[in-house]
Amino acid sequence: MKVALVHYWLVGMRGGEKVLEVLSDLYPDADIFTLVCDPTRISDKLKRHRIQTSFLQSIGGCSHYQKMLPMMPFALESFDLTSYDLVISSEAGPAKGIVPRPDALHVCYCHSPMRYVWDLYPQYRAGSGRLTRSAMSIIAPLIRQWDVTTAARVDHFIANSHYVAKRIEKYYRRPATVINPPVDIARFSPATTVENFYLCAGQVTPYKKIEIAIEAFNHLGFQLVVIGSGANKALRRMAGPNITFLGAVDDATMADYFARTRALVFPGIEDFGIVPLEVMASGRPVIAYAAGGALETVLPGRTGLLFYEQTVEALAAAVLQMELSHQIFKNDTLRTFAAQFDRNSFRNRVRDFLGARLEEHLGGRSTITKTGIQNYYK
Repeated sequence: MKVALVHYWLVGMRGGEKVLEVLSDLYPDADIFTLVCDPTRISDKLKRHRIQTSFLQSIGGCSHYQKMLPMMPFALESFDLTSYDLVISSEAGPAKGIVPRPDALHVCYCHSPMRYVWDLYPQYRAGSGRLTRSAMSIIAPLIRQWDVTTAARVDHFIANSHYVAKRIEKYYRRPATVINPPVDIARFSPATTVENFYLCAGQVTPYKKIEIAIEAFNHLGFQLVVIGSGANKALRRMAGPNITFLGAVDDATMADYFARTRALVFPGIEDFGIVPLEVMASGRPVIAYAAGGALETVLPGRTGLLFYEQTVEALAAAVLQMELSHQIFKNDTLRTFAAQFDRNSFRNRVRDFLGARLEEHLGGRSTITKTGIQNYYK
């Protein structure tokens, strides 16, 4: 059985790439197809696979790929996948738009339908310059049409959360099986001492609403550390002296801050949210806005606190509540909860799902034999 893994782009090792790593464990001989790839920014595990990039690599590469959205459908459809029996696309940007062989099985693991053309389109458009806004008004409807059309090329969808499954149903009118993404629990452990700072972590993008946290902590005067690339000058000017921006840090430094923080502050709406689970695996609770994937992992009084309005005032009130109640959150409880999302659990669930779908897919149409599937998994 010949397997292709299709990922939107490989320019770092975030949540989507961690999912791709586990898929590459399941299929060690699989080839990887991606729009662009920066080999210096991906793991050795991924580099062991044959990685094929699109023509976007040569005309814009990893520096300008985000500006080439109108060309991405052409780039994806230019991949020749006719020799592959199983195609697994990993989608947050466009990825499922490849053209599989008619009798191949195509499974899409959807981290999110493209936010910037669907639910977050108004927000991305409002934050762009005048020329970009004009271009988006023309391009976005065409990309949406292509995105919906290509959903028909997928045999089965996997969603990374119930929140994303609802969006797949809304935009593509397709059901999805929920399999939460993996968390590398072994990387994290509690610290002996918890310090009096709060933490925001992850790439700083508009939908994460870091500005709400900054304004809340300006008002409260408590220490806030912001880890992650992307903090612009406006955010830095907004911040008082009690707020520290560390930028991007290595994994060891990140794990150290996770273990020592009073709590993670999570004011945006995430599709799922791996960082909160990594913090829980470090024995620390989470303060999250009650929407999106956080509703599936942040359990009030058990793994953290929720605030129900995406405002400075509501977040500040939740932080004050955490100051009074942080001692009720126990290391063992937090780590036990996070452990159910570990890599082995994800690997087993995906393997079982794909095995069952391959069995169903045989039906006389596929060139894959049942014996071949069984031997592959052995």
